[in-house]
Amino acid sequence: MSKEIVHSDSAPAAVGPYSQAVATTSNRLVFLSGQIGLEPGTGELVSENFEGQVRQSFANMQAVIQAAGGSLDNIVKLTLFLTDLSKFASANAIMAEIIPQPYPARSTIGVASLPKGAQFEVEAVLAL
Repeated sequence: MSKEIVHSDSAPAAVGPYSQAVATTSNRLVFLSGQIGLEPGTGELVSENFEGQVRQSFANMQAVIQAAGGSLDNIVKLTLFLTDLSKFASANAIMAEIIPQPYPARSTIGVASLPKGAQFEVEAVLAL
């Protein structure tokens, strides 16, 4: 998979672990459904702790990526959903630990609620 990072000095620089845009010449795109911080065995939230939910969401996403035959390096676009945008810096820091550089493109959206009372959800697009 060839992944090209697109950057323009005529647009604002990224304010976190993401790229302005990512181009690919991939033959196969995989669109992952959103993942929240559910324990795979129980289907219940891992905890009420925001950071714990973020880490479990990314772990769940990584499991689906591996099942699709990919890795975290294949992510070209992430969308983060937070019920409390004041926790954006925390989600950003965790993402920077987990997602390898060069970072994919990303959007972050504040939402009123998520399934099962989750505080965080992540979805991804992969290029394999």
